[in-house]
Amino acid sequence: MYALKSLIISLADAYSMVIFVYVLMSWLPNTATGIIGDIYRVLGKLCDPFLNIFKRFIPPIGGVVDISPIIALLALQLIVRLIVIIL
Repeated sequence: MYALKSLIISLADAYSMVIFVYVLMSWLPNTATGIIGDIYRVLGKLCDPFLNIFKRFIPPIGGVVDISPIIALLALQLIVRLIVIIL
């Protein structure tokens, strides 16, 4: 049972890191071409389905600053911790 809990936490932490890298890459200029663009698109396919859930409900602050990734990361960690407590 401990191995399952550890696996769930590790996967959630890895996914959190992927989201973090995706958000940081969105700040970079010229992410449309080359290897960086390819990486950005792959990360987008992994992260956007989860992040879009929060983007629907949380509008950007001032129309510019999107805080939905922060809320998404907090929600992910909360959900994982609750699952681990239940197990």
